[in-house]
Amino acid sequence: MENISTIGRRKEANARVRLSSGNGQIIVNGKPIAEYFAGPLLQKIYMKPLEITQTSKKFTISVKVVGGGQVSQLKAVIHGISRAIAKQTPALRTTLKKAGLLTRDARVK
Repeated sequence: MENISTIGRRKEANARVRLSSGNGQIIVNGKPIAEYFAGPLLQKIYMKPLEITQTSKKFTISVKVVGGGQVSQLKAVIHGISRAIAKQTPALRTTLKKAGLLTRDARVK
C-alpha cells in the first residue's frame, strides 16, 4: 500500500495526515497521540474513526497539526484520519459519512 496524504481542518486548526500500512501506531507532532492528547476521554474521541471502520491495528498514522486550540486540533486530526481511511478504502466512506466524521466544521471566529 502506498502512503495516503490528506488534510483535516477544524476552525483555525489544520492537520496533515499521512496513512500507511502498519501496526496501529499514531504519531502527532513527533509524539505518540496518547501523550499529545492526554486523557481517557480524548482517547475515546480520536479512536472513533478507527473503531467504526475496525482498522485500529491496520495502519500507521503520522500527523502534523498546527493552529487552533487542543479540541480544534483533535477534531482536525479526526477529520484528516477519516478522510485518509475513506481515500484508502472507498467502501468505508458511507460508514464514516453516517457517523459525521467527514464533515468539516468551517466556523471560524
